[in-house]
This record gives sequence, structure tokens and C-alpha cells, in this order.
Amino acid sequence: MTTTALTTINEQLLKSIGVGIAILRWSDLSGYYHNAAFADWFGDPSEKGALSEAIASIHEAASTALRETGQYTGEVQVKPRRRTLVISVSLHLVEVEGEKMIVAECQNITRMRELEQMIDSYSKMVERNTRQLEREKERVEKLLLNLMPRTVYEEFKTFGVVSPQLYRNVSVLMLDFVGFTEFTEKNDATVTLGELNDIFTAFDRISEQFGVERIKTIGDAYMAVAGMPEETPDHASAIASCAVRFLRFLERRNRSHHFKWEARIGLGSGAAVGSVVGVQKYVYDVFGPAVNMAARLEVFAQPMKIVAPVGMKYDLIDGFQIDEIGAYDIKGLGSMELINVEGNLSLARSH
Repeated sequence: MTTTALTTINEQLLKSIGVGIAILRWSDLSGYYHNAAFADWFGDPSEKGALSEAIASIHEAASTALRETGQYTGEVQVKPRRRTLVISVSLHLVEVEGEKMIVAECQNITRMRELEQMIDSYSKMVERNTRQLEREKERVEKLLLNLMPRTVYEEFKTFGVVSPQLYRNVSVLMLDFVGFTEFTEKNDATVTLGELNDIFTAFDRISEQFGVERIKTIGDAYMAVAGMPEETPDHASAIASCAVRFLRFLERRNRSHHFKWEARIGLGSGAAVGSVVGVQKYVYDVFGPAVNMAARLEVFAQPMKIVAPVGMKYDLIDGFQIDEIGAYDIKGLGSMELINVEGNLSLARSH
């Protein structure tokens, strides 16, 4: 096979592989040889200045690397037909018959870079969506924890349902405000909501200190339970401590606020059942004799007083001041001896 035939075959191969090949003189970057792909991307190197604009972005770095190491690898952007292409460039400095030459191998990696950008964009989108889902999960968890105790929430999260649980010994607190209806009639709804939010938020903090679980608020009513979902032997003392602190908070608040609030509190003790109520709108609620008792006795409390059944007296007598107030006929419960509960001096000093 003749040299001419070999040259023709080599040129055809270089055209078919889709790689731009050029041999350039080191002295002035004039073309010694190039194939069609190289000319499509960079122009004809035999034409003066054809490469200048195309390689301007890498010229300095490439020149330094070729002088120091004899090779350079990088990327350039060219715009041969109004579309920007990303071309990978690999340069090698060689010597041919005493003259320094640059062998340039170039490949169009535009599609690869576009795919990489798409993957990067998709990864960022997934990461962003994951963060949003995590924030939404935290928001939902926080909302559910406001609706039910944590142990109940954990059961609900694990099994999707909550089994009704009977607690044989709990203490319940029921509170409402004196003159609430008149207050709402005289003041804007936003004022009423702002006041209740401030007070109930403080009540929640106090309840947490004593291990008492706030169950719900309905209008001006506030209900809390001690001894569930975790059983505690001192549930009566915990609920009474909460009640005393509630009234002390209101007393202190009234000294510095324009609106004055007074509350009545009833305590009950006995059995109760706790469970999640509802299928689409979840509410954790507590039912049973202890709840009914607290609700009934709250009506018999004087403003800023705490009323409890005499049956709680011996659980509270060591930590509280107890005053018997006599027997009353309680709806649904019959005649019942009642007591007033107040905090003693040691409790006042320790809290």
C-alpha cells in the first residue's frame, strides 16, 4: 500500500472518530495538520488568528503548563454555529525534525456537561424537597404533640392507631375564668385571643414543670391531667401544685396588666380513659369519673380558689393548706364533702 493511500485512510479515520485532531507549530500556533472536526469547532488553523479567540481563555494557562510539563488538559467554550459547545482539550508538546509542535486532541463534551448540570440540578431539587419534607414532618410532629402526649404520639406514629387506655388513679384539673362572657362582649376578639394565648402558654410551662399534661382548651376552659399517660404516685400533689401556681401567676400578672383575670379551679381524682378521638381530625381526649368530678367541682369554687373532694385531703395535707367547706349536692355524684386547697409557705418559697 502506498504512502498516499495510508494518508487517505488515516484522514478518513480521523474524520469518523468524532475527535478533533490538530498539529500546531509552537512558535505561532499555525496549522501543520488538522482534521474536519477540529476546523468545525475552532476554524482553520492555517488562517492567521483563527485560534486566538477560541483559545483565549486557556492560552496563558496552557502555555505555562506546556513549558513546564509539556502537556495541558482543560476545557474551552466555542460558538461555531450560534450554539455554545464545551470542548475538552488535551495538548502535548513534541519535537518533530527539530521543530516544536503541539499535538491537540479535542472532544465535544457539551452533552456530557449538560447531563451533569441536569443531574446536579436534580440533586439540588431532591435535596431541597427533602429539606422541605423534613420541615413539614417536624411541623406535623409539633402539631400532633400539641394535640396529644408524646407517648401517645409515638404509639400513633408506629401503629397508626391509639388503643383506649384505662388509668385507675389520676388527678384532673378544670379551670375557667370569671366573667369571661362579659369580657368577650366588651373587647375585640383579637384582644381576647391574645390574652388567652399569653395565659395558657404560661399555664403550659407550669404544667410541664410538674409533669402534668395539658389535654385541651375550650374557649376559656383549661383541662390538665396528672398520672397519665405515665403513671405517677404523687399525681394529686402534682395537679394541686399546678393549680396553686396557676392562681399565683394570675395574681402577679394582674398587678402589671391592664386586664385583670380571675379563675375558678376544680380538682378531681379517680379513674379516667385516654384515647385519640376522630379519624380525619385527631383529638386526644380524656373521659371518666375523675374528669366529671373536676368539671362539677369547678362550679363550686369561688374566684381564685381551688375546690377538691375531701378524698384528696390526705394526699395533699402535708404540702398544702386544706380548709373543709362542707357537704354539697353534686350533680351526678350525689352529696360530697369538699375542701379548699391553697399553697403553704414552703411551697411559695420553693417556687
